[in-house]
Amino acid sequence: MAKSNFWSEFKDFAMKGNVIDMAVGVVIGGAFGKIVTSLVNDLIMPAVGALIGGFDFTNLKAVIHKAVMAGDEVVKPAVTLNYGNFIQETVNFLIIAFSIFLCIKAISKLHKKEEAPAEPAAPAPKPDDVVLLEEIRDLLKKEK
Repeated sequence: MAKSNFWSEFKDFAMKGNVIDMAVGVVIGGAFGKIVTSLVNDLIMPAVGALIGGFDFTNLKAVIHKAVMAGDEVVKPAVTLNYGNFIQETVNFLIIAFSIFLCIKAISKLHKKEEAPAEPAAPAPKPDDVVLLEEIRDLLKKEK
């Protein structure tokens, strides 16, 4: 009985709209990430590299310890800080974040156009007892 209940609870959880929406978002996000990565690597970074003289960020590095060689054989590889790759990934992140911002902004603009501004509702008529009390108040003010 408990095992059956467990699976039915799991099924209810897995079939909730939020979980399925999230799964679709992850899949689309992964595909979108590949598109943006291609945009950055294949279009933007070559253009930036051409503007700054054929410079490639990914090859930038600081050598901490040079490689130890024995003839043509590497005995001990070089120790490097690959800060160029960090710069490249930072640029990728900024472009992805900016692209997502533009998409969300466009979607929210579409939603605003779909929602027609609601006309302000006419004020509800006052109840009879309130109207009567206001009339009594006004009469009392006149008598004074």
